[in-house]
Amino acid sequence: MRAWLTGLCIALAATALAPGAAAQAPSKQDLSKIASDILHQKVPGDSVSLSKGDVASGLKEALTAASDVAGKRLSAKDGFFGDPAVRLALPGVLGDAQKRLQPFGMSGPLDDLQLKVNRAAESATPTAKKLVVDAVKSMTFEDAMGVLRGGDTAATDFLRKKTETGLRKAFRPYFDDALKTSGALTAVDGAVAKYGAGLVKTDAKTWLADNATTGALNGLFYYVAREEQAIRRDPVKRTTDLLRKVFGG
Repeated sequence: MRAWLTGLCIALAATALAPGAAAQAPSKQDLSKIASDILHQKVPGDSVSLSKGDVASGLKEALTAASDVAGKRLSAKDGFFGDPAVRLALPGVLGDAQKRLQPFGMSGPLDDLQLKVNRAAESATPTAKKLVVDAVKSMTFEDAMGVLRGGDTAATDFLRKKTETGLRKAFRPYFDDALKTSGALTAVDGAVAKYGAGLVKTDAKTWLADNATTGALNGLFYYVAREEQAIRRDPVKRTTDLLRKVFGG
């Protein structure tokens, strides 16, 4: 099947290059490369030559690898706080007050609270990563086949949609502990009393934890998606025989 597709792609490539071609005709090697590119872009993981086990295992391996990389990145010091793409901002009135006070050098307590929240996210990331990897194991062949031929982040998008409610419930107690340990839950009461009195309608600790949990999961899935995208696009990222078999390269 793959040989037939390769031959067809070479023929199409030669036809496409024929009109108005340069004086030097493309070599057989050039046409083969074009055909290979077409195959890898249009027919990722030729399903005829792959078993159901290959497809499901390949997607699980890719998501596990992506989660490992994302987890290591975000659990390091400044993994969240030092990265503008995922840094957790203070929510609502606290974030607004922080922005207004920063130009005058008066946002110290709020800046400290933001740092504590981000430190909590960094310390809780290994737990979140483990929960994501556990969720990956529940993917079926039908799930895998659907996302194999999807967009660059289809597997991550599917995984998040399928698992986020349960993941949030399982992750929240660990993140609450991390917020407490970082001092954020102690600091938020004073910050709300000073900068958001009367504007926060729920318990300040719950309000902060809800927002911070969402931000931490957003950051983790952001980098899982980035890694999935890299595995799909870059052969160098396909570091195992199975990944090369499923995604090409």
